[in-house]
Parts: sequence; C-alpha cells; structure tokens
Amino acid sequence: MQIIPLFKVSDMRAAIRYYTEVLDFVMTWPDDTADSPVVDLGHEQTELQITTYENERLFGSVVYVYTTNVDALFTKYKSRGLDTSGKSNSPVHQGPVDQTWGRREFYVTDADGNTLRFCQNID
Repeated sequence: MQIIPLFKVSDMRAAIRYYTEVLDFVMTWPDDTADSPVVDLGHEQTELQITTYENERLFGSVVYVYTTNVDALFTKYKSRGLDTSGKSNSPVHQGPVDQTWGRREFYVTDADGNTLRFCQNID
C-alpha cells in the first residue's frame, strides 16, 4: 500500500517553482506541465501531487516527511530562498525544534497554506 497526499494550489506555475527550486522535488510524470491540472512530484521516497482542481476546502493540508537530517535540509532550503517571515510567531517554522514527543521538526508552509512537516526521530 502507498499513500500519496494531494495539495490544492491556486497557481500551478508558482507551486511547481516552489516545490522544485526550493524544496528538492522533481516532476515525475513525463506528460505533466505547468498547464496540467494535476502534477506528480517526487523526492527520494516521497511522492506528492499538487492540483488546481479539487474542492476549495482542500487548501491547508498537512503531511509529515521523515528525513535523516532536518538541520541540513532546513539550511539548504533557506539558502534557496525559503521565506520564514510569514510565520514569525511559530518557532517550528523558523528552524528545527526538538519536540517533547521525540522528534526534531521544522515546518514549511506554501502560499496556499499546505504544510510539509519535516522531521527526524531524536535518538
């Protein structure tokens, strides 16, 4: 079984740029373009779909993404232009945070309110 989350986006071109240029995803379906209503994205073992279709209530989805080094990933994303100013009151959007539930996490929220929660288990 495999689960692939679907994020609603309002501007496909901007979303593709954000996910591919800042967050390391690549377009995985050969026929997808910026004019496609649904685009398949992949990064290592992670898959994600973004769509301009679907119900307006779909905005604001949340997905956990497990990784081996959240600190290095956050640093890389910041160097590529990840803007954290829109969530200045959220420490977990400003950089990796050790959570009481045993994970080190940082959150990335796109322009449409969809959030990727990058995390790794604390040993």
